[in-house]
Amino acid sequence: MFLSFPSFNLFSTPLLVLVSQGIVFGLLLLQKFQQKKETPYLFLSLLVLITCYHRTTYTIGFMDWYDTYRNTKINYWLINLGLAIGPLIYFYVKSVTNTNFKFRRNYLIHFLPAAVYFLYRSFIFAYDANQEGFDDTQNGVLMSALEMGATTIFIEAFGIIQQLLYLAFALQLYWNYRKNLQNFFSNTYRMELNWIRNFLYIYTFLFVYMIIQQLISLTIVDLSWIQRWWYQLFSALAVIYIGIKGYFTDTSTLAGLQFDLPQEALQQDTAEPTVTVLKDSKQTTAFNEDKKRLLTHMEVEKPHLDPELNLKQLSEQLSMTRSQLSEVINTGFQKNFNDFVNEYRIAAVKQMLKQGKQHKLSLLGIAFDCGFNSKATFNRVFKKLNGTSPTGFLNQN
Repeated sequence: MFLSFPSFNLFSTPLLVLVSQGIVFGLLLLQKFQQKKETPYLFLSLLVLITCYHRTTYTIGFMDWYDTYRNTKINYWLINLGLAIGPLIYFYVKSVTNTNFKFRRNYLIHFLPAAVYFLYRSFIFAYDANQEGFDDTQNGVLMSALEMGATTIFIEAFGIIQQLLYLAFALQLYWNYRKNLQNFFSNTYRMELNWIRNFLYIYTFLFVYMIIQQLISLTIVDLSWIQRWWYQLFSALAVIYIGIKGYFTDTSTLAGLQFDLPQEALQQDTAEPTVTVLKDSKQTTAFNEDKKRLLTHMEVEKPHLDPELNLKQLSEQLSMTRSQLSEVINTGFQKNFNDFVNEYRIAAVKQMLKQGKQHKLSLLGIAFDCGFNSKATFNRVFKKLNGTSPTGFLNQN
């Protein structure tokens, strides 16, 4: 008898190629975890491998497996591990943005739903495999009665709510960490942060797309396999991007940053700068003296020329506490630490341009001499403060 499996067609081939590549990157990430012992690589590896595993159903389906092998038991082995996706996304971001993160035993409770569902599916297989006529049908008694019915609806609904919550928690972690960087470090590690942002946006897009697809299927028209194929393709493409960027982006820099500020101070600094009403004249005088001392130090010592300058270093130079200095910058100048320092760097750049230094150095060289550590950050800050790019500023002057 001629078997049509495997059928390499317009729908199966792209998925097969992308999923295969995704598995390779997932294994490479796992290897990197074993070499470096850094947990972010483990979480990302599991995310990539599970996402690829979920694409298997559609990949082999479009290759005509189900039409060729009517009594296949593959449905028993294609277990939905989506309940682990949300926690893995959250813990990946947490492990990158928390200094000295360690996965504690009590964190395993986040993966309890996925473990319970896996055991439930294992029980279904064990029960059905012992029933008479199991070899003559594709799905056994419990698979047909439970998994192909109410259980699937419940798991999908539970999974949507769960993933929504974990995505929200992960996005909150990212935004809070980004704000804290601006209040503690003079350079904000834009490349690493952009990777975390893109990672979260991709999984958010896939989640929203899946919801829209489900709503259309439930309320308007029952979508066919071909109509659902696009979600599978987008997921497979996402895996390739995440696998490559995740492998080559070193996030250990972010995880190793030391903020060393009390939690209440960090929470205060992440808020919008507000004017503090000082209690008495002595307090007002002391506050104004701190402001004057800070301005003098910036003008004379030029600490902004150090690209690694942070709040801790500057507070030690001024013999202030970090909370004290943070309050002076946030309240006294209505700026966060990052913006305060970068204004001095831009002023230094403009001074060098007036002196004609651009004839001896490139714009990027000037930026580096003035304390910036990346071209992207320099261009962004310059345009923010001057309304034009560095090149445009040169042309105007």
